[in-house]
Amino acid sequence: MTDIKTAEVLAFERKLDPSDALFFAGKWEQRSDSQNWPQITVREKTVRGTISNRLPVKGTDPAKLNTRIENPNIQRVDVATLPNDCDTLKVRFTLRVLGGAGSPSACNNSAYREKLNQIVQGYVQGKGFGELSKRYACNLANGRFLWRNRLGAEAIEVLISNRDGEKVQTWNFDARSFSLRNFNVPKASSEAMSGLSYVIESGLKGDCYVLLDVVAFVRIGEGQEVYPSQEFIDKDGSGKDQKRKTLYAIAEKAAMHSQKIGNALRTIDTWYPDANDANSVGPIPVEPYGSVTTEGKAYRLPNEKADFFSLLDAWAIRDKIPAEDGSQHFVMAILIRGGVFGESKKDKI
Repeated sequence: MTDIKTAEVLAFERKLDPSDALFFAGKWEQRSDSQNWPQITVREKTVRGTISNRLPVKGTDPAKLNTRIENPNIQRVDVATLPNDCDTLKVRFTLRVLGGAGSPSACNNSAYREKLNQIVQGYVQGKGFGELSKRYACNLANGRFLWRNRLGAEAIEVLISNRDGEKVQTWNFDARSFSLRNFNVPKASSEAMSGLSYVIESGLKGDCYVLLDVVAFVRIGEGQEVYPSQEFIDKDGSGKDQKRKTLYAIAEKAAMHSQKIGNALRTIDTWYPDANDANSVGPIPVEPYGSVTTEGKAYRLPNEKADFFSLLDAWAIRDKIPAEDGSQHFVMAILIRGGVFGESKKDKI
């Protein structure tokens, strides 16, 4: 038998492909006729705030420190709000679900490719994409992709549609009836969830073309602030006139990054070590090392053999099938996520 080694060139294309999301404003009672709702504009404002961040006290001249604290903190920031006569945010994006999950887009080792193909086929035949599809569908139905816009909302309605030939399938969900800490489906939404999960599963299997149109209506109150993606701006040393917050906009209209939506949709990992602990954070995004940057923590460490690379190498190279604790789902979810996973000589420690 030929020894199989990890491919130096190994890459997978993502199979859940969201677009950027656009923000619109209107009234809750008129959401059935929202085609002509105006987009929300990102505008700039200057605020006169106070110093509220931690300052270095030790070794600092008290007089200079007091002066710095007493002076106003002038900031230029971007802001996006609903108009004063609108109480509802509409967020819309599309999601393509592509087939060929687990099939590498680039692999320079034919033996490894063949072994990987066997693993994927075994997973599809043994478990299928049902569990993963259900979790992706839940993250659409529960409005997790709304991020901060979801918090404190009075009501959230999510409408999802898919065109199947001449027929259009539509599913309606009350996002607030779902929990963000698990993937339990409310009884009232079970039929719609089954239909949406089946369509996503069919797309992952490559049985049909799937393009979901996702629209969320969030009732938050007239004139309230909404939260598009925030741009990361490198400090350029330009001084106090530098803008402190820059929001993502398309032609000056508020929007959310497709990457941020993708992160929300793949927040399905409840199989990491200590996930069932009473104090766990709940589902985390599917990442090779279980990294959650907002917490500065990785939940799947290599020394615990719980990371993607340890599980994949054991499965593909040593024929050690991951335990029945969700590890197989995790590995397949990473392949659906996509990425570059080859092992070059310079990467070895």
